[in-house]
Amino acid sequence: MGQWQTLYTPCGNVQAWRATPAGQPRGGIVVVQEIFGITAHIRAVCARLADAGFVALAPACFDLIEPDIQLPYDHDGAARGKALVNQLGLDCAVDVTEAAADSLAQQGLKVGVIGFCWGGTVAFLANTRLGLPAVSYYGARNLPYLDEPAKAPLLFHFGDLDPSIPSDAVAAHRAKQPQAGVHVYAQADHAFNRDPDPPYHPEAAALAWQRSLDFFAEHLS
Repeated sequence: MGQWQTLYTPCGNVQAWRATPAGQPRGGIVVVQEIFGITAHIRAVCARLADAGFVALAPACFDLIEPDIQLPYDHDGAARGKALVNQLGLDCAVDVTEAAADSLAQQGLKVGVIGFCWGGTVAFLANTRLGLPAVSYYGARNLPYLDEPAKAPLLFHFGDLDPSIPSDAVAAHRAKQPQAGVHVYAQADHAFNRDPDPPYHPEAAALAWQRSLDFFAEHLS
């Protein structure tokens, strides 16, 4: 079960969805949204992290533009979401992520970040700019920033059918971030983790999730 809390950021105040484990937390994880907002899927990711023992905090980045934006997973929703993230900008998104990480760290937690789609790129930048251990799912905007050196452990997940991240883009991740874990999942498309909405791929999602939990168990212990 989760609840909203107010998060104070350099860009302005936002709401953040928080899920807390029943026992002693194993660490804190900032969850960075897709272009669709803090949807039921992102809240479910937070719940699953809490079930695994981590405090999860997902800031509603779009609150800086308009409160409580949750967009449908269709053409119109994607178009509006892309416009919103372009208006918000990655620098501000990293600032919001830093505020969320600081909030968790002030509770005595070691903090990592996980992000999906646009949030996958924000998670990557939270690694290179903030020094947070990061898991990046299908971050299609990573390429211009791959020359930024990693400052903490880093893990990438990609689907081999994702047209927005072709094989040469994956190869660039391996070449420019050779210390990072890079996993490509057969027959998986962009957003393969988004249960239950297409293009959800249960086998790829389960394996990527276990690798992500193992990553955080190692680096937030």
